[in-house]
Amino acid sequence: MSINKEQIRTALTHVFHPDKETDLISLEMIQDIIVQEKYISFTLELPEKNDKLAHSLKSKCEEAIRKFVDREAVVDITTGVNISLKRKLEGEEPAEDSSQQTAEPEQLLPGVKNMIAVASGKGGVGKSTVAANLAVGLARTGARVGLLDTDIYGPSIPTLFDIHERPNITTQKKLVPIEKYGVKLVSMGFLVDTDQAMIWRGPMVTSAVKQFMQEVEWGELDYMVLDLPPGTGDIQLTLVQTVPLTGAVIVSTPQHVALDDVRKGVAMFRKVNVPVLGVIENMSWFTPDDMPEKKYYIFGKHGARELARKLEVPFLGEIPLRESIMRSSDQGDPIVHSDPGSPAAESFLEISNRVEQALIVRNREQEETEKVEIKFRP
Repeated sequence: MSINKEQIRTALTHVFHPDKETDLISLEMIQDIIVQEKYISFTLELPEKNDKLAHSLKSKCEEAIRKFVDREAVVDITTGVNISLKRKLEGEEPAEDSSQQTAEPEQLLPGVKNMIAVASGKGGVGKSTVAANLAVGLARTGARVGLLDTDIYGPSIPTLFDIHERPNITTQKKLVPIEKYGVKLVSMGFLVDTDQAMIWRGPMVTSAVKQFMQEVEWGELDYMVLDLPPGTGDIQLTLVQTVPLTGAVIVSTPQHVALDDVRKGVAMFRKVNVPVLGVIENMSWFTPDDMPEKKYYIFGKHGARELARKLEVPFLGEIPLRESIMRSSDQGDPIVHSDPGSPAAESFLEISNRVEQALIVRNREQEETEKVEIKFRP
């Protein structure tokens, strides 16, 4: 007789959370069950990283499946962190009346003056490196800056800032951003191990992003930089529906394969009425550190500049491909902090200044961006 998912769920109702006296199925801590003959896999979600609890619950889950389903079952359990479980486990699940649901978005980030989305049409163009150096560059002017890593599946901020600790939690159960180089930082990478995959469906990811805005003690900020995942998917739509973005910056390389996706990114932000502050061309040319006068246009020349002109959006500048940028990023010390006088850092700082000026013009000449209501037609 073949194994089915309902048998797995029934077996796991015999596994109880040690502190809550409630089974894991009722607590919705078991997700994404997959059954293939005797192979069974699922995700065990915890509200926070807890290796001891995870190990104990995994062992109990395996025992329950082999006892109540099949002694020869091959059980593969992935652990994940779902911060939305915290309130549920602590009995503080908010009421779901319509008045609270309507009011909740209005309370998000009341102390943030400018929200800057750093986006890219495709991965691998150095978007997170740009976001990190942009945030540090803005902080060097004396501004109060936050950087939110919204790339749940592939967070880069922990590496770019060399942070491997967990944030503190206030008595109101809010995360306290980790501050480094004058920037307040929050990332899913602070809450999970670097080798732990986040095997989450879209709604879980968007819920986590909302909580990073709602349940974090951001305080007063002049700028919040949002490091978006590549593309035009769930997280991008969640942001424009949840908070009024002041503007978006799109990062690309000069290659045609990257530029094709820039068009989609610009079109998306225009569709939802988010001003595009401009396009940044990363890896514009290669300059060896020992030959600073040389420029090798290995990905093409001025591709993003020309596309920005055609799309009628500002061009914010070019960033060279240099070993010093890679080295500083891998060491967790953005180059605008580690070597602010270098030509590479000067490129980032010039772009930071242009972004700041673009925001001044945008805020003076345009009305405040409103959250977007997106309706899908059947």
